[in-house]
This record gives sequence, structure tokens and C-alpha cells, in this order.
Amino acid sequence: MTTTVDFKNLNLKDAMDLAILIEEEARERYKEFSDHVGFRYKGDAADFFSSMSANEEKHAQQISAQRKKLFGDAPSSISPDMIWDVEAPDYGKPRPFMSLRQALNIALEAEFKAWTFFDEALKHVKDNDVKALFEELRDEESMHMEAVKKQLALAPEGDGPDLTDDEIDEPSSL
Repeated sequence: MTTTVDFKNLNLKDAMDLAILIEEEARERYKEFSDHVGFRYKGDAADFFSSMSANEEKHAQQISAQRKKLFGDAPSSISPDMIWDVEAPDYGKPRPFMSLRQALNIALEAEFKAWTFFDEALKHVKDNDVKALFEELRDEESMHMEAVKKQLALAPEGDGPDLTDDEIDEPSSL
């Protein structure tokens, strides 16, 4: 995870802009994963990644609405090049024919990355409003992790052609 944000001097508007960018980056990455993996059936890995993309979009819209209410159309001083891979899942993780279980594990890692980001940032934040926002966002990431863990517990073992992370991603030939 790379970030060039000075958390000690972060104000609430900039913190909201940062959170929006993080959610948008995750949304886009999940969409790319869904496209890369390809839909095979309802409830497969691509379907799951698509739903995660929609969740990230919804979260970005909620933060954006709150930001607009507080700050109107004030320009942002936070740009995408200031953050990288804060919440977005790692590019090398998805692959064709992966199982739902594997997709859930990728999402769990991404949610933990986001939780860690906000938890670490809180150690440096001075502004009380920013601190409250980051605590709320960190707590939401905890809830997301718990939701993914519940889905993971219900996902069948050996779901899909990939039985382990080390297996080759090719359909079996009959």
C-alpha cells in the first residue's frame, strides 16, 4: 500500500475525498476482476466480484453525498496518484476458473487492507472530525470482513475447477 497523504494535517474534506478515492479504486478493481474471471453461473467468482464492485460504488456514493452536504462543490486536493492499493484487491489474485471460495478470500484480504489503512492512519490524524470519520470507516471494514467470513463459511469446499491456489487454471479435458 502506498500513500503520500500527510495525515497529521488532513482536514475533513480531504479525508472524505481520500475515502471516496479508496472506494472508487476498489470498485474499479472488483469490476476488472469480474470481467477478467468471466461469468459462468449465478453465484460464481465473477458474480461475487461484481457484487463487491456494486457495494464499493454504493459506499463511495454515500461518502460523496455526505461530502457534498458539508462542502458543496469545493475542489479536492487529494488525487488518485496519492494513493495506491489501499483497499483494492491485488491485481495478480484473480484468474479464470477460480472458485467462489477463492474470490471470497481475495475480498477478505482487501477488506483487511482497508481496515489496516484506516487503523494506521488514525495513529497520525490530529483533526477530531477526521479521526471520527476514519474510526467509522475502519469499523465498517470490520463489518465487511465479518460479512465475507460468513459467506466464506457457507461456500462449498473445492468449489470450481481450482481446488487449491497452486493448481493450474485450466478446465479439465474430457
